[in-house]
Amino acid sequence: MQRRAVLGGIAAATTGAVAGCASVLGDEPEGVVLGPQEDQLADSEDLAYPAYGQPLPAFELRDPIAGVTIDSEALDRTAIVTGVFTTCPVECGILLRRLVGVQRRVADAGLTDETAFLPITFDPERDDAATLRENAETIGVNLDSGNWHYLRPETPERAKAVVEDRLGIGFERTTESERLPGYDFTHVVVTMLVNPDGIVERAYRGERIDRDRVAGDIEAVADAFAAE
Repeated sequence: MQRRAVLGGIAAATTGAVAGCASVLGDEPEGVVLGPQEDQLADSEDLAYPAYGQPLPAFELRDPIAGVTIDSEALDRTAIVTGVFTTCPVECGILLRRLVGVQRRVADAGLTDETAFLPITFDPERDDAATLRENAETIGVNLDSGNWHYLRPETPERAKAVVEDRLGIGFERTTESERLPGYDFTHVVVTMLVNPDGIVERAYRGERIDRDRVAGDIEAVADAFAAE
C-alpha cells in the first residue's frame, strides 16, 4: 500500500450525531484493512477528528524522554494516537492505563516493533519530561520497548494547533473545575488506530477502551501489512 495524501486540517464536528449510527455508507474506502466501524458515531466526513478510511493529518512532535522527534509521515508502523494530559484525575488516567494493557498484549503477540503508541499531551506547561516519565512509571509503561512515545508540543499554542486544530481532539482550559488546583481541561476522549500508510482504521471513543479489541485490531492491521 502507498501512504495516502494527508489532510491539512479537520472539518468542524457536526451536531446531531447519534450513537449507533452506521460508520460508513456506500463503498468501503481504499487503503484500509478492517471493515467499517459499526460503533462509529456518524459518517467519517461528519466527525471533527479523522475516522475510518481518512488520512491522519501530519504532525511532527518531540518525545522529551527519548530525545527524539516523531514525524507522523515517516512512520511505517501501526500507530495508536490520542490526546491527553497526565494530571487529569479521571479519564486520561483510565485511558492510559488501558493503553498500557494494549502495549502488553501487543508484546505478547510479538508485534512490539510493528506498533507505535503516541499519546500527545495538550498541557506542555505541566507535562515536562520529568512529569511524563513519572507518569510512565506510575501506570506501568514499558519505555524500554521503544514503541511508546509521549509527545509534547513546545507551547500551549502549538498543542492547540496540533491536537485540536489538526487532529480534531477538542479541549478547553478552565479554571472553574474543582478537580484540580490551578486549571483543568474539558476535552474529547478519542483514540485513533492508524495503519502504516497513515490511514485511520479505527477511532475509539471514551476512556474505557476494550484492550482485547484494540490489540486484536492492531494485530489484524499489522499482519495484513506484513503479508504484502
